[in-house]
Amino acid sequence: MKPKVKYNVVSKLPPELEPLRRLSYNLCFSWKGEIRDIFQRIDPGLWNECGHNPVLMLGLVKQERLNELARDEGFMAQLERVSQDFERYVSRPRTKSHDYYSNESFQVAYFSAEFGITECLPIYSGGLGILAGDHLKSASDLNVPLVGIGLLYQEGYFSQYLSSDGWQKETYPVNDFPSMPVRLVRKETGEPLAITVSFKGQPVQIMIWRVDVGRIPLFLLDTNVEPNSPDIRRTTAQLYGGDREMRIRQEIVLGIGGVRALKAMGIEPTVIHMNEGHSAFSALERINILRKEKGLSFDAAREIVISSTAFTTHTPVPAGNDVFDPGLVQAYFKDYAEELGIHFKVLIGYGRLDPRNEGEPFGMSTLALRLSAHANGVSRLHGRVSRGMWQQIWHQHPVEDVPIDYITNGIHVPTWISRDLASLFDRYLGPNWAEDPDNQRVWEHVDQIPSSELWRAHQRRKEQMIGFVRRRVVQQLKQRGASTSEIQAGGEVLSLDALTIGFARRFATYKRATLLFKNPDRLERIFNNPRGPVQVVIAGKAHPQDNEGKEFIKTIIHLARQERFRKRIVFLEDYNFHLAHQLVSGSDVWLNTPRRPLEACGTSGMKALANGSLNLSVLDGWWDEGYHRAYGWAIGHGEVYQDHKVQDEIESLDLYNILEEEIIPLYYQIGHDGIPRGWVEKMKAGLQHLVPIFNSHRMVQEYTGFYYLPCSRRFNHLCTNGFQGARDLASWRQKLFTEWHGVAVEKLMSGDGQEMTVGDALNLDAVVRLGALTPDDVTVDAYYGRLDHNGEFMERETVTLDVKSSSDGIYHYQGQVPCMKPGRFGYTVRITPSQLKLEKRFVMGLVTWA
Repeated sequence: MKPKVKYNVVSKLPPELEPLRRLSYNLCFSWKGEIRDIFQRIDPGLWNECGHNPVLMLGLVKQERLNELARDEGFMAQLERVSQDFERYVSRPRTKSHDYYSNESFQVAYFSAEFGITECLPIYSGGLGILAGDHLKSASDLNVPLVGIGLLYQEGYFSQYLSSDGWQKETYPVNDFPSMPVRLVRKETGEPLAITVSFKGQPVQIMIWRVDVGRIPLFLLDTNVEPNSPDIRRTTAQLYGGDREMRIRQEIVLGIGGVRALKAMGIEPTVIHMNEGHSAFSALERINILRKEKGLSFDAAREIVISSTAFTTHTPVPAGNDVFDPGLVQAYFKDYAEELGIHFKVLIGYGRLDPRNEGEPFGMSTLALRLSAHANGVSRLHGRVSRGMWQQIWHQHPVEDVPIDYITNGIHVPTWISRDLASLFDRYLGPNWAEDPDNQRVWEHVDQIPSSELWRAHQRRKEQMIGFVRRRVVQQLKQRGASTSEIQAGGEVLSLDALTIGFARRFATYKRATLLFKNPDRLERIFNNPRGPVQVVIAGKAHPQDNEGKEFIKTIIHLARQERFRKRIVFLEDYNFHLAHQLVSGSDVWLNTPRRPLEACGTSGMKALANGSLNLSVLDGWWDEGYHRAYGWAIGHGEVYQDHKVQDEIESLDLYNILEEEIIPLYYQIGHDGIPRGWVEKMKAGLQHLVPIFNSHRMVQEYTGFYYLPCSRRFNHLCTNGFQGARDLASWRQKLFTEWHGVAVEKLMSGDGQEMTVGDALNLDAVVRLGALTPDDVTVDAYYGRLDHNGEFMERETVTLDVKSSSDGIYHYQGQVPCMKPGRFGYTVRITPSQLKLEKRFVMGLVTWA
């Protein structure tokens, strides 16, 4: 039975404590320890019971306690100081708006299917969501004009528990939105603001919730609204839950609904950033709005959308990208294609590698790539992998020219660093280090930290982590109905004196969580060596449908229950934000064993690094560009194997050898003062040289400089003078597609076999036919580089050639290729659309080679 009328009851705060309410509804508390301290002081036990949720806590704390705090001078002084610091942060940013732009409008909308910001807002599953959360936090610190768009899941991602046999089980706790730091967006009349989308012609109502992340508003969409039917209401029930139809519904809500929500709130983005392909329908909806409201053609509207869209791919394997059956797409988008003014076959072609292949499914990443001016992977290696994976879209270009770049992920250092280490940095790096974590000069002062203080701070965190692990293990055993002796033994796992390895991540099979355990007998000798014992703490979830990942967990559980490993191997259930923070801040070594090159980036190692842990990892993702023997250890040398069994055998042996021959001896090489100085030197080297690079401030500044500002400038340019720039660009693009058949390189005047000396320049002369086009329409490049033994390019550079003369559509282009080093080189000439008229000239897929 349901009530006729619903209402919420909120705590009655004394007027003196009202600043607590404002603090509770801004997720600044997730990275500002002084705000967390004020809530913890109210009631430490309740703070933990509430999952560090200040909104829930304020609703549960007793009225007597609130009244008592209002009379507590010490508490009130602390509250006043914290509240003033918070208001100063929100209202007086170090970076001003005009530092990014002057008179032109500049507004970024960042779309993501998940956001991992704090444990009390469980709408994330793993690295993608945590990355999105860190992106918003750094955008707040840097005062980038950005808003987030996502989905508010009623059940979020699943909670994990294990059966008595070690098999993963899932539960889906229901999120109680009124008790979370989220608020409904309302009209001026006080009514909730709602938008609609369509599922197969059926209107779907969507509510909009707001979350404040420092200075950044995050808007979350919710279909659990009474006018919707029960099955429609469940669209936003679970993150990555349901079947393919549920997934396409979610992505319609995120992409199309997200753009409509921005419009309903009066927010006009000049840039859209799609974090993964889940939100790719946003590009279609922006085209739709421009056609309806501005009277543009589909082609002209598309030019504006492409020019102002950036897309980040996080997936290094084709199977990890969302694809939909053509029939399912037709059911949801046939009428929408008519709204767009195009045939459905044209629409579905945007989501296919080969638009003419009617049997090919519709890919969201393909759609995003075709409708974005900028695309990037999330590490240097992942950018290279992505170019190879998506080359079929631009099949006429060599893989090096596929228009996918890279911006390596980073972490929000203030969120992930321990309080002990943060206090140390306050003393030796200066109190403003957290606001400038990408400044190399700040981190140079790490050398000034006495090794004894750095080691003691790390040991304190390790001790706290071990205490946390023991409490968690006891709790797990009690929930499983374990015996008294088992529970007692669970409270004695791990040792403060033992080298401690941390491993926490999704249990996707390519991450190879069982590689460490490949040879249990050798592992026993390593872990139980009395001269240098080792222990490992493991956490992670397998996707509910990934039985192979669940088998990995079961294997580890069975091994951990053997008497020889009972105190050395610990698996913690229900990996989440808080658990991750504990592990990355207390582990001595952070282990990562992905199957190269399948780890797009992998930011957990960055979090451990910022806490002074040393990385032991395969050369994949970020570690491929961050590794140096001064900072940590590499498993293998970057090999890629075809035989996975052979790979696992070789790399597990390498892992054991590194532990026995390098890591364990260094850790236990302790001086007379009780400090392993060689180990601490590695800790300092990583902090000094890697933290200023692998952080989200650097990442967001790169997105802003490379993508956001250029996209925004181009958007503003194309929208001026009644969108004449967009119309002209669409006409020009159509002209190129129509006339490109007449483009050819007729002759290269420089002959083969010339011998040059270092420092010379090779003169080039190319005769080019442009047909109905002109030199203003094209760019002519010399494409040159060193050759391998087969006469193919090993590397390549380009130099633009200049037009010198013309006659009847035939043009002479000239230029010089520098000869900077000895070797066997070659060159050719290519013609592409003008680099002056497009953000990325390769996106059109037009190229003519000599």
